[in-house]
Amino acid sequence: MKIAIGNDHAGTEYKLAVVGLLKSMNIDIINHGTDSTDSVDYPDFIHPVANDVANGSVDFGIIICGSGNGASMTANKHQKIRAALCWNKEITELARSHNDANILSLPARFISLHQALDMVKIFLNTPFEGGRHERRIEKIACS
Repeated sequence: MKIAIGNDHAGTEYKLAVVGLLKSMNIDIINHGTDSTDSVDYPDFIHPVANDVANGSVDFGIIICGSGNGASMTANKHQKIRAALCWNKEITELARSHNDANILSLPARFISLHQALDMVKIFLNTPFEGGRHERRIEKIACS
């Protein structure tokens, strides 16, 4: 499995912990995020993740900013992207199983680091159910 990850200054600590978790799971990582806490513009770090997911060069993306909103809004501008802003384990599981989310957006200022790591595991281990949800997923993209 290969994951692209991107973050702004508010997500650096969480990104470093997520990268450590992914490495322990033998997952390949493309790091598009900042490694600094100096203020940056999140779209500069989120668009490359969305591009990687959209073109199939990675299996999933993980994006992190303070609220998770700016990151998910940015990623969702790309065709083929279904970035889900998640704030607990249940929402994370539903994002994958019902919505076939391909990018996990984490709000670093509103969840604990422990929650974030649990959510990453759930995101990566929850399959898409398909069925009735497939029909709905096909209606999301605008042409």
